[in-house]
Amino acid sequence: MLYVGIDVAKATLQVCVLSEPKAQQRELANNRTGYKRLAKWLKSFGSREVWVTLEATGTYGDEVSGWLYREGYRVSVVNPARIKAYAESQLTRHKTDAIDAHLIADFCRTQQPPLWTPPSDAERELRALVRHLDDLKALRQAEKNRLEAKPDSVVVVHQLEQLIAVLDAQIADTVQRIRDHIDRHPDLKTQHELLTSIPGLGDLTSFHLLAEVGDLRRFTDVRQVVALVGLNPRQRQSGRSMHYTAGIARMGRSDLRAALYMPAVVAKHHNPVLKAFAERLTRNGLKKKEVIVAVMRKLLHLAYGVIKSGRPFDPHYAQGVTPKVVTP
Repeated sequence: MLYVGIDVAKATLQVCVLSEPKAQQRELANNRTGYKRLAKWLKSFGSREVWVTLEATGTYGDEVSGWLYREGYRVSVVNPARIKAYAESQLTRHKTDAIDAHLIADFCRTQQPPLWTPPSDAERELRALVRHLDDLKALRQAEKNRLEAKPDSVVVVHQLEQLIAVLDAQIADTVQRIRDHIDRHPDLKTQHELLTSIPGLGDLTSFHLLAEVGDLRRFTDVRQVVALVGLNPRQRQSGRSMHYTAGIARMGRSDLRAALYMPAVVAKHHNPVLKAFAERLTRNGLKKKEVIVAVMRKLLHLAYGVIKSGRPFDPHYAQGVTPKVVTP
């Protein structure tokens, strides 16, 4: 077996191949030409099976991982938090692209991560639409900020207002296209309805979870989902001291954490399960921000639960309470 680690950047791929007598490194372009050169290089090692591992870095690694899968290679796409933990276990003190690629290849060799399956065409289209929606919203916010700065030119103000109106129309159109796309695909529609049955989880948050996390049923444990988003708790304690700071790993997807923030604020007031949960944490002395983070994490647990079970949110079931049946 030939173990390959790839450190992905926007324009380049730093590739490490673990082969006897030593590891070999190459930097290739992150485009189709680079992928073909990678395949030619890998073939030069003989007829051994090839297992390629990459970090889940978002858009930069999407194309190369899909290309490798279609070419018949074994592909694993791993949470960066696992690679970082592995680096710490190996006492790795330096960080370069070449070192990272070698570390990823060695992680593949020793840890044998699960094989990756690319998203379906429907999921890819949904992801593209949702990311486009985020880009449009960022553009609109930038132009609104410029308008709120009150430019001295009437012409500039007028053009900014026109541009914001165009962006508003495109945002509304993209949201409708996302809805229509989900409605055309029964599995996506079912998952969307299950997610939005949770008070606090609205359409936009459901869009992001379906697009960026994908099918939650592919995870064997909710902790994998929490780690992917970067909401797994982290505690620091020194010696026997009882004073410690609690936080989150922040090694996952910051965009998904941002998408869950406002739903958590809403849910802690309007979701009966999460309202009681937040009140209990507050009584136990947690700060406001810590409570919101905990509610964000709990929202992921609820999302995982409804998708895995195939049943919409039930506050009685979520609280472990069996509702009383009144016999007439």
